[in-house]
Amino acid sequence: MKKKTINLKEASFTQAINISAQWCKEWSEDLLSEEVLADRIAELTKTRNGLRGFFAYALSDKDCFLLDKLPFSIIYKLNEGGAAVTEIVVKNLIMSSAQIIVHRRDNNHEYEMTSENISDRCKAILRLLETKLVTKSVNKVLKDLDNLGNSFNNSIKYDSEQKEFIKKQILDIAQ
Repeated sequence: MKKKTINLKEASFTQAINISAQWCKEWSEDLLSEEVLADRIAELTKTRNGLRGFFAYALSDKDCFLLDKLPFSIIYKLNEGGAAVTEIVVKNLIMSSAQIIVHRRDNNHEYEMTSENISDRCKAILRLLETKLVTKSVNKVLKDLDNLGNSFNNSIKYDSEQKEFIKKQILDIAQ
């Protein structure tokens, strides 16, 4: 039987999530070195699906501690990813921050904690990425905040409480 392999450049969003999950598991079990993992992540995140899939998994899975530990080799490769990496992390910070407010209103403490964890991971990464790119990306968000929203097409805009909380989270990056 021939082993089925996925070309990382052609991976779908779902495949990128699954690949990221497998790599994170292997890394946590010391089956994969940080350097090899960093090289793999760099290759995967060269595509839009790979970039989205990696961060969808690594930011949201509570059992994947990769982005909590932030090994130097990973940060180095994420910095090589430039503006694309910075922008997706900033977007995740904005979305998770807005969701914290939604979950607080709904008294859904489990989801609120999940969103807080994603937000904290985003801020930690942004503190280690190229300062000029982070500044440019957050300034763009701050300028466009009134036009951004909770939906994919921005049809449901962030309310004033969410916008104030997003601004606070952005300012917290500098801490």
